[in-house]
Amino acid sequence: MKPNLMAAGALSAAVLVVLLAGCGGSTSGAPSAGGAAVPTTTAAPPPTSGTANCDFTAIPDQPAPAGHDEGLPPNTAPRAGTVMITLHTSQGDIPVTMPRAAAPCTVASFAYLAGKGYFNNSPCHRLTSADSLKVLQCGDPTGTGTGGPGYTIPDENPTNLPKAPSGQGSLYGRGLVAMANTGDPHSGGSQFFLVYGDSALPATYAVFGTVSVAGLQVLDRIAAAGLASTDQNPEDGAPALPVTITSTTLAGN
Repeated sequence: MKPNLMAAGALSAAVLVVLLAGCGGSTSGAPSAGGAAVPTTTAAPPPTSGTANCDFTAIPDQPAPAGHDEGLPPNTAPRAGTVMITLHTSQGDIPVTMPRAAAPCTVASFAYLAGKGYFNNSPCHRLTSADSLKVLQCGDPTGTGTGGPGYTIPDENPTNLPKAPSGQGSLYGRGLVAMANTGDPHSGGSQFFLVYGDSALPATYAVFGTVSVAGLQVLDRIAAAGLASTDQNPEDGAPALPVTITSTTLAGN
């Protein structure tokens, strides 16, 4: 199954295959150095103690790529604390802060895969540059936009993102990190997107982290180089600067 993100251009446009959720895969919340904030997943502040029950679901008909089957993460996830991850890429380091309370199951899955080396030597296969969608998408070891970890993550969609200035969809602000999905409920996996410019999307993509100022500088350089080819779509395709996540470093409490 191929995860989707709202098509570049406008929410009224057709949905296109986007930030692969790895199936098969504003505003309020904790501020980050990147200037964005991780929204809470409910109107009220999320619990910051105890554990969350996570229904990670295997999808045998969409297995992980060869050499990348890491099994299922533990089915409970802590709500307290923060996980710090640095994505070491061929274009520079991208540090990300992941508060567990905002999306405990998503953070737990991402940290689990990173700890297993799942993202090592995987390309960031998609860059978008439309006015309403400015993201770099990563997390598919195959680099095709169809790969995932062989399981799905329960939805942890934000409910308090502000409306996009256009009035269509919600504002996924610069610096946020969100999980891609296919457009179906509970279809996130390993593919994720890094927002380098304010984007308008439906609030159906779990926000689980924020990029640091230094990481945003790396993203800006990648975005400024544009697309490798504009033959099929002038605003959506492989980045001209090849980006590979070479390894990850985890820390946190």
